[in-house]
Amino acid sequence: MKGVILAGGLGTRLYPLTHVTNKHLLPVFNKPMIFYPIETLVKAGVTEIMIITSGPHVGDFLGTLKNGQELGCTHLEYAYQEKPDGGIADALAIAEDFADGDNLAVILGDNTTDADISKPIANFKDGAVIFLKKVTDPKRFGVAVFDPKDKTKIARIDEKPDKPASDYAVTGLYIYDNKVFDYIRMCDPNYIGRNQLEITQVNNFYIEDKALGWEELKSFWSDAGTFESLYRSNEYWAKKELKK
Repeated sequence: MKGVILAGGLGTRLYPLTHVTNKHLLPVFNKPMIFYPIETLVKAGVTEIMIITSGPHVGDFLGTLKNGQELGCTHLEYAYQEKPDGGIADALAIAEDFADGDNLAVILGDNTTDADISKPIANFKDGAVIFLKKVTDPKRFGVAVFDPKDKTKIARIDEKPDKPASDYAVTGLYIYDNKVFDYIRMCDPNYIGRNQLEITQVNNFYIEDKALGWEELKSFWSDAGTFESLYRSNEYWAKKELKK
């Protein structure tokens, strides 16, 4: 299995910090933010990784990560998303040649977690697996709507709903088989009116084909794309590291 880290966008919610560098290179305690998703993949045995980025500060990644060997990568390459506001699925589409028919572990570059995902990756065969986390602010996320007849199954995913059907957010961590690229080609840029290719629509395609499973993250997880969540991530990792 190969890994893809999506580290594009303009980071406008973190202006003026992101006037200086890409959001995913901002510090989370003692490391650049993107170190955390790399470590999540490497700990799970995924060491061939592509980082997809965009915006005016893409060159900063090379100086920070180099060839990835210091972080345990056996292969690290970079790709450029020409449309930084094109959506997560638009960015993932760039990785098709890199995947070369293999399965993919995909994580957003602003996600920090100490969860061990090695077992779901080792057990993965086909379809898709998404990782959920109970949150206090589900309106910010894609939200799982569970089948009323079978609570172990997801009936659909609602993107940033005004009235969330559950408090289980879809985290930015996914496992996909190679069919993901066919689903991306089926995506409608006006799916929710943002002129983006939405990863939520991709996941709903898998649900329609009865090919999507899910895991709950019981360990710490947080995105770091707002000032509040960036602070929360810094606080958690500082406390954890200083206890060592």
